[in-house]
Amino acid sequence: MISSAKNLTTETINEKTRNIDKLDTLDIVKLINDEDKIVAYAVEKELPQIAKAVDEITKRFANGGRIIYCGAGSSGRMGTLDAVELTPTYSVPSDMAFGIMAGGKSAMYSAIEGAEDSAELAVCDLKKVNLTSKDCVIGIAASGKTPYTISAIKYANEVGALSIAISCNYESELAQFAQISISPIVGAEVINGSTRMKAGTAQKMIVNMLSTSVMIKTGKVYENYMINVQPTNKKLVERACNMICTLTNVDMETAKSYLEKCDMKVSVAIVMLKSGCSKEQAQQSIEKCNGSVRKAIEMLNF
Repeated sequence: MISSAKNLTTETINEKTRNIDKLDTLDIVKLINDEDKIVAYAVEKELPQIAKAVDEITKRFANGGRIIYCGAGSSGRMGTLDAVELTPTYSVPSDMAFGIMAGGKSAMYSAIEGAEDSAELAVCDLKKVNLTSKDCVIGIAASGKTPYTISAIKYANEVGALSIAISCNYESELAQFAQISISPIVGAEVINGSTRMKAGTAQKMIVNMLSTSVMIKTGKVYENYMINVQPTNKKLVERACNMICTLTNVDMETAKSYLEKCDMKVSVAIVMLKSGCSKEQAQQSIEKCNGSVRKAIEMLNF
């Protein structure tokens, strides 16, 4: 059954907040906070589907496939935001993980009227980036009925790409077309139809889980450190040195020296210090182990 506007849980009236406009400030924020507490439990119910999506994305990403988020409005912004963060945090090239929004890049900052209703525009946008069967398309739509996002999922299926839907309604149209559906039911919003709130929070939690888990499974995390971080400013250089100090038991001066010696690559510095090898050996071992620092250290210390 395909959801209509009448039975979309994201569009229903929240009886608990009907009188929110009569409350004082503290009671308003308490009520919003109470509703936000529902979100994590809704996402928890979707963990098996999220894990399934992570495994399928990892297979493709490890073989050169791209992670492409598609959506309109707030939903599209959630995907784009997640993709953008993967470059400074994990050194993922920007052409390997990115967001496509209905209405183009300007839609990130302002509403582009009518763009989300265009099915043709989604196909055109995905053709522009030469979508292939190696890629992953993650369609995000709170309602699960946005024509742009549904069309993106359909086109992904046509070319043999992995299609994943993130929506916040039961049996949405988007979910029915996707190969993997993630549908946390967060219920009615505090403000009727304002899906940037609970639905948006659920979407943010899910895309964080997806991308972070893929990064972990593809070797971009050692213990619980982001060892592929790009030290592009003073704060990040200090963080990188602290990581090296903690993981290898060297002092700050030594950590900084090795970081500079390794062209500011934290992972290479860690492998060198943990195994006593040269920079070249560390780089080669990391490459042989598909980016996994843990496996590279184990291989060199065997």
